[in-house]
Amino acid sequence: MILHCNFEELRALSSGGEAIVTAAEASSTSPVSAPAEGVAHVELLLPRLTGDFSIDTLDEQRRVRSAVGLICDDLRTRMDQKVIEFNPAHEEAVALYFDYAHSRSVLHRVDVIGAEMTGIVDLITGGHPELGGSITFPD
Repeated sequence: MILHCNFEELRALSSGGEAIVTAAEASSTSPVSAPAEGVAHVELLLPRLTGDFSIDTLDEQRRVRSAVGLICDDLRTRMDQKVIEFNPAHEEAVALYFDYAHSRSVLHRVDVIGAEMTGIVDLITGGHPELGGSITFPD
């Protein structure tokens, strides 16, 4: 299945993902707010953010969902911090709002793809979704 993304969404996910990876690298000696597995999923997602891309299995959808969800959470947290630190009209707060909104739109589409894949897997496996994580979905 193809995940369609526009330029603004790709830019928002890229900048948000790079901020997470940079923060994780900078705080390697102290606990990171993002779990290591989530940071790894973000690192795997970043090279794919050049345009629309395929999600071939339910397991892959779950990894993409984890990465995009982590990016959304981080962008929302950073936006909230800027709003509190300055005000809602502050330039950085507004920019973070749009990045969060774009990434949230992608997260919704990833969730829709996951629901469709889960439904098909349930149908194919007779209600045993744990058997279908590696079923391939053509574009």
